[in-house]
Amino acid sequence: MATSAKRKAVDIAASAAKKPKNASITSFFSSPAGPVKPAAASAATSSSPPSSSPLASKDGATPKTPVSTAAIFNPSTSAPGPSSAPTPKFDKAKWVEKLTEDQKMLLGLEIETLHESWLAQLKDEVLTKEFLELKRFLKAEHDKGEKIFPPAPDVYSWSRHTPLNTVKVVILGQDPYHNDNQAHGLCFSVRPPTAAPPSLKNMYKLLKTEYPDTFQPPPNNGGLLTPWADRGVLLLNTCLTVKAHNANSHANKGWEKFTQKVIDIVAKQRTRGVVFLAWGSPAQKRCSKVDKARHCVLQSVHPSPLSAAKGFFDCGHFTKTNEWLKGRYGEDGAIDWNLNISPKAAGV
Repeated sequence: MATSAKRKAVDIAASAAKKPKNASITSFFSSPAGPVKPAAASAATSSSPPSSSPLASKDGATPKTPVSTAAIFNPSTSAPGPSSAPTPKFDKAKWVEKLTEDQKMLLGLEIETLHESWLAQLKDEVLTKEFLELKRFLKAEHDKGEKIFPPAPDVYSWSRHTPLNTVKVVILGQDPYHNDNQAHGLCFSVRPPTAAPPSLKNMYKLLKTEYPDTFQPPPNNGGLLTPWADRGVLLLNTCLTVKAHNANSHANKGWEKFTQKVIDIVAKQRTRGVVFLAWGSPAQKRCSKVDKARHCVLQSVHPSPLSAAKGFFDCGHFTKTNEWLKGRYGEDGAIDWNLNISPKAAGV
């Protein structure tokens, strides 16, 4: 009981610090106002989990992300709150100073909302021809008046909820949800009051089978997975944006290369080992080069109602994940899969 209460208290603090705000899609293309200052930790105001908490990385500290919102978000809103991960060799301000004005314009969202632990590793990738062409495509879509999901501040919410040094599990999705009040940057997850989509309900069904006495889904038939992300589960889609009401509309525009780089970074940097949950053939292909001597790759059919009955309900992936993590990280390395946290406590 004490452990559960402590974990809930940590979840409240961590999720509240990362609550995304709505913004115009123009924030995809705005450059930051003024110089970007390096991250600085503040013990007095920190809302990051303590080093002893299940949300804190076994690797160590939990640094802050700068909050600069003038150009990226509407003046009445604030940027998503700080997360923690060390980036001692990356001087963000100097990196930004070296960018051309065109690059600053195209990469405004990355500069302001991609967590610094990830930007330090992806700084070369975002300057590639392919990625800049992707950003030009998104700008062209905006200029035509197209509505894009998720909201701009949420595109990189996965990076803020799960800084690089906290990753212990990766769950791979495909396309963001393409209807209103659904996508918020974490695969499979939806914010309340949106009900859990069918694939997520099948994940709950498996969890209830594996943890019949302890697992509880979110309140009110919800689908909010931020507690998992705050505990070290990277919830990553293959494509990070989609045109409203048009599934797969941003496929093969450049996101695939970028998110593959994210997977490769996790596989390279997280040397203590990570569990990759690869559900469906697309996810399995993306994990094909992961070093299975260092990491654990669990494969199954996708939890979609179209395929779940063909083996997903028997895969046992959530308990297998924790068994493997305990072997690498000790008893405290297991993920708490429980989701029975009020939206307010989860920072929504």
